[in-house]
Amino acid sequence: MDIGAFIGQIFVVVLLIVVAIFVIVVIFRSIRIIPQAYAGVVERLGRYQRTLSPGLNLLVPFIDRLRPLVDMREQVVSFPPQPVITEDNLVVSIDTVVYFQVTDARAATYEIANYLSAVEQLTTTTLRNVVGGLNLEQALTSRDNINGQLRVVLDEATGKWGLRVSRVELKAIDPPHSIQDSMEKQMRAERERRATILTAEGSKQSQILEAEGRRQAEILKAEGDKQAAILRAQGEGEAIQTVFDAIHRGNPDDKLLAYQYLQTLPKISESPSSKLWIIPSEFTEAMKTLSSGFVAKAADAARDAPPSTPQAPVPPVPPTS
Repeated sequence: MDIGAFIGQIFVVVLLIVVAIFVIVVIFRSIRIIPQAYAGVVERLGRYQRTLSPGLNLLVPFIDRLRPLVDMREQVVSFPPQPVITEDNLVVSIDTVVYFQVTDARAATYEIANYLSAVEQLTTTTLRNVVGGLNLEQALTSRDNINGQLRVVLDEATGKWGLRVSRVELKAIDPPHSIQDSMEKQMRAERERRATILTAEGSKQSQILEAEGRRQAEILKAEGDKQAAILRAQGEGEAIQTVFDAIHRGNPDDKLLAYQYLQTLPKISESPSSKLWIIPSEFTEAMKTLSSGFVAKAADAARDAPPSTPQAPVPPVPPTS
């Protein structure tokens, strides 16, 4: 075999291998697969050309360059505690958490060098401006107001960077230890005061309820006595009316009435409260009627009796000498 032909064959094989490798490299550099929730910024000859969306994308090899992918998901960044001076000259340490999302990959790449560091520094300065106008008590109790002001300022400032700040939360507000001890003592005293007030209020309500219960019991007892007295009076009235009707239906004479009157007088004297008797004028009339009745009965008996025989006189006994 000729040596020149052999060398030519080797050259052809090497050339084919180089061409194959070049084709593979070109294909590899031409095809880019972008994952979901990511975006890619393409530069052509050092200038922004377009933004790649998720999926399969084709590039011009050796001319187009793909920059690092930009995460388009919402991100949560917790910043380290920052010392902040309040209006009453107290230094508090505040931890913040920022929720933001990249909405424009081009702006996030070319408008700001490092948007995470920029968001952190902007959050710190804005937080100091907002909390610096509040005292410690207002800062501890106005978290929603502080969060709202921080979100508005950050969202407005980061809009040109292709970011959208959705939420800003204060994770912790830590005052100095001496202030914490004073606050704990104050809260302990306040809780004791509230407990004392609640105990007094409970005792007061208990006494009021007990007095109200006694009053209601007395009222109900009085109502019961009243109804019982009314019912007794009605019963006695009905009994008197029944007796009165029976007497009138029997048509009694004066003698029977006087006798019943005399029988009633001893019952009046049985009462322990009877200390003084007042004899009505009808009493004498009743006695007259009763005595006349007895006299009339005696006269009738004497008139109806048989006459008795006269007895012989007893002779006197002579005196002894």
